[in-house]
Order: sequence, then C-alpha cells, then structure tokens
Amino acid sequence: MTYAAKNLTTGGRELIAFRVGDQEFCVNIMAVREIRGWTPATPMPHAPSYVLGVINLRGAVLPIVDLSARLGMRPAEPTVRHVIIVAQVRNQVVGLLVDAVSDILTVRDEDVQPTPDISSEFEKTVARGVLAIEGRMICLVELEAVFPHEEEEAA
Repeated sequence: MTYAAKNLTTGGRELIAFRVGDQEFCVNIMAVREIRGWTPATPMPHAPSYVLGVINLRGAVLPIVDLSARLGMRPAEPTVRHVIIVAQVRNQVVGLLVDAVSDILTVRDEDVQPTPDISSEFEKTVARGVLAIEGRMICLVELEAVFPHEEEEAA
C-alpha cells in the first residue's frame, strides 16, 4: 500500500509533487489547473529574470515562470522533457516550469514538519513545511508566497 493510499481514509489533503533540479517540492493540488508539456515562451521586455515569457493557452496569455530561478536555484534550461504546471495563484493563472511531475500525495496536517530554522528568510516564507515520505524530503511550497501581490500586479 502506498503512502497516499494509507492516508486516503484519514481525510488528508492532496498535493502534487514535482522535481526542480535535484530537489522535490509539492503544492496543493487545488491550485493546479493542468499539466502540459514544455512550449517555448515568447520573451517579454523588462520582465523579472525568472519570467521566461508568455505562451498562448487556448487564447489566453499565460506567463511562464522558471520555478528553479524563482526559488533561488540555477535557472532551468528548458527541454522537451520539462513540464509546465498551470496554476491559479490568487486571481492570476501562471505556468510554472518544472523538471517533472512525480506524484500525487495525500497527507494530513500532522505529516507536515516545520521548515528548519537554518533556512533563509525567503525559504521560510515560501516553504509551508517539509514532508518526509518514503525516504524522500519534499518541500511544501505556498504559491501565494512565491508570488507576492506587488509582483502579481506587475506580471
């Protein structure tokens, strides 16, 4: 029985896990609208360095954010193996470039451990906690903290 299957009966919440570089992260599945393959983005002038550009998503302009760069890691070099997680962040839809989606997890609040004190202030702000599951360490990311209101309005 998988970790997720064991927790289905306890009324846990679902998270979608993904890889960025050699690290695993997860977000609330309720924020995810779809997962799609990499599509080259059209660069936008004066956009923050972590914004790769925009793509056309069924007639809507979708900004694509390199989540690796946004989280302070080495910027991604997108390939056909990368995926875009289309997510709702407050009242805006954004595309998050990640290396791969790995799992759907069902966890209880007590499964989420606090972010370690040695983390930077930015990490403490965006990380809701850490999950230790089946020998893996997965950081639970709060998308609203990754994209503060001021930046959301600029995008």
